[in-house]
Amino acid sequence: MVMLSEKLAAWSSEELEALNERFRERPPEELLAWAADTFAGRAVLTCSFGGAAGMVLLDIVARQRLPIAVVFLDTDLLFPETYALAREAARHYDIAIEWRRPALTPDEQERQYGPQLYARDPDRCCGIRKVAPLAAALRPYQAWVSGIRRDQTAQRAATEPVQWSAKHGLLKLSPLAYWTERQVWAYIHANGVPYNPLLDRGYPSLGCVPCTRAASADNPRGGRWAGTGKTECGIHL
Repeated sequence: MVMLSEKLAAWSSEELEALNERFRERPPEELLAWAADTFAGRAVLTCSFGGAAGMVLLDIVARQRLPIAVVFLDTDLLFPETYALAREAARHYDIAIEWRRPALTPDEQERQYGPQLYARDPDRCCGIRKVAPLAAALRPYQAWVSGIRRDQTAQRAATEPVQWSAKHGLLKLSPLAYWTERQVWAYIHANGVPYNPLLDRGYPSLGCVPCTRAASADNPRGGRWAGTGKTECGIHL
């Protein structure tokens, strides 16, 4: 096991490329096992309980009993089905899931910033309810596991399995970076992985209730922040 300092310095481009060469075409289980061994309990998986890819990673971590923490970013504005899945997953896998909430409740945010901030300034709303809580949740860790994939959005098209996050000062791991939507669902069905039922009801991408609409499979994120031009909440930028 590699022993690491409390906070890592940035990994060099050569080190990152070597890791990507090693894991780019390997099953996600191998990268997750490497992270569990390398970071000795200082790796964390963030799971939205909205997307299917995150459930694949949660299934792998839980089935293999990897020492990787699981964090759920609860914006206080999610769908009932999302909260139900988070609770179901904790029971199904018999794991602890850390719920992280914003510093402001929705009522406090409305008093401070006015009503419907999500409609007037969605970037600020996401900053308060997602970006800031994520930054706080990641501080104790040295590696962050995420379910983002190259095929999801133009902003994610350059995602590699292993990247340095200067924003958070840690290694960001995307074990499913090169997977397709079809591969994600094949894994879910083959392994009986629980997933958000709204994904079967015309919601291919899920976020907060006020900013999520049904969308077509051809444009899965078209229902997120519809009409604003916004496509990312900010946590992966």
